[in-house]
Amino acid sequence: GCYKNVKDTTVVAQFKWLPNQENPWGTYGSNRYFLAWTTTPWTLPSNTALTVGPTIEYALIHTFNPYTFERIEVVCAAALVPSLFGKGFLRVETPEDLVLPEDKKSIPYCCEPSFSGQELLGLRYEQLLPYCQPMDRPEEAFRVIGGAFVTTEDGTGIVHTAPTFGADDARVAQEAGVPPLLIANENGTPVPLVDLQGKFRAEVGDLGGKYVKNEYYSEGEAPEKSVDVEIAIQLKERGLAFKVEKYEHSYPHCWRTDKPVLYYPLDSWFIRVSENRETLVELNKTIHWNPESTGSGRFGKWLENANDWNLSRSRYWGIPIPIWSTEEGDERMCIGSVADLYVACEASVKAGLMQENPLKEFEPGNMSDDNYSLIDLHKHALDPIVLVAPSGKPMRRENDLIDVWFDSGAMPYAQWHYPFENKSFIDEGSHYPADFIAEGVDQTRGWFYTLHTISSLVFGKPAYKNVLSNGLVLDKFG
Repeated sequence: GCYKNVKDTTVVAQFKWLPNQENPWGTYGSNRYFLAWTTTPWTLPSNTALTVGPTIEYALIHTFNPYTFERIEVVCAAALVPSLFGKGFLRVETPEDLVLPEDKKSIPYCCEPSFSGQELLGLRYEQLLPYCQPMDRPEEAFRVIGGAFVTTEDGTGIVHTAPTFGADDARVAQEAGVPPLLIANENGTPVPLVDLQGKFRAEVGDLGGKYVKNEYYSEGEAPEKSVDVEIAIQLKERGLAFKVEKYEHSYPHCWRTDKPVLYYPLDSWFIRVSENRETLVELNKTIHWNPESTGSGRFGKWLENANDWNLSRSRYWGIPIPIWSTEEGDERMCIGSVADLYVACEASVKAGLMQENPLKEFEPGNMSDDNYSLIDLHKHALDPIVLVAPSGKPMRRENDLIDVWFDSGAMPYAQWHYPFENKSFIDEGSHYPADFIAEGVDQTRGWFYTLHTISSLVFGKPAYKNVLSNGLVLDKFG
């Protein structure tokens, strides 16, 4: 994909405090709000948390809503008060000085002393757009949590958090025990408020059936008002929008369709790298790097913070994930070889789940090219195969393919058809680890990483002994 600069409707939304909560500023009435800015208003119905920076200072501001002119109290980062209360606002000294002029062209505001975000953690607020409740632990939703990624570079210093539509959102919400806003589909399966076509589900009231981005409509069919604009208008009318404006920012687009892409929650298979970081780091110290700083710095630091490796890819060409599951997901089978698949297909035929073995021409144990040319292990050939679970229930293959970077990392063994042939090449060390590898410095997050990770986790040794990592030459445009 690629990023493009686009102009979107953005909203600074007002999230209303629940009453009678202990807080740094003391007692309050029914008009106190958190301010949170978003460049994707369509994600607001999926909000389940507000994230603050624990070390950031937050101020309480007395003012008026710029659209309804209702008297309100709002909380935002103290460092961002000048940008939020710039043009059209006038600072006064005390709440008693808050008098709205008749022409309403200059809205007064005043600030209370600031407190750290740490003191705001746990405070609760009303759900902004209550179309649906989270199906899991709704009582844990709609509260303030902490996140190290929050900054005061722009916005309000308070991040609207929708765990179903952002990686940082999902991570901090999970750490804080805040549920994502998932609802049950017709099969009882938890799903987000937006479907895989990019449309709101029917449960989202007046927004149901509408694309979250106007670019998804066919030519000539897009409505005059996008979903973002509809939500902004709704919040304005309810007195829950503090600022609505167009904002130019960088947004990811599909390189094939040229349309904006969505961050979307999908079930995936992962390699649990995070639990083995120490092993990766220690084995890296046995590798001779040139320059040394690339190994200890760029690559070493990457290993120290390595996340779990997402193997799943929603593609057509590539290596299918060799896992078959029952519809309920309570029984699974991982196939380790073509011979294993042959045996599993025979059992399925015997159980009456398939009429014949699709690998019937294959001869298990025969490693000749002629034998392997009789079968096709791509997605279109494996997806129709139905296997039988120990309980007798049918099992179908997981839809996704394996990340092609896994192919690259498995190269030292796959090239020799290990472990089905040439076992001594790997087990006795005659052809592995590699004596020498040379690639660009960018491969510290690519081939160097995948080779090192698979080798470390499977064999407990590095995949290569010496690395020459060359730099990159950039043109005048960078």
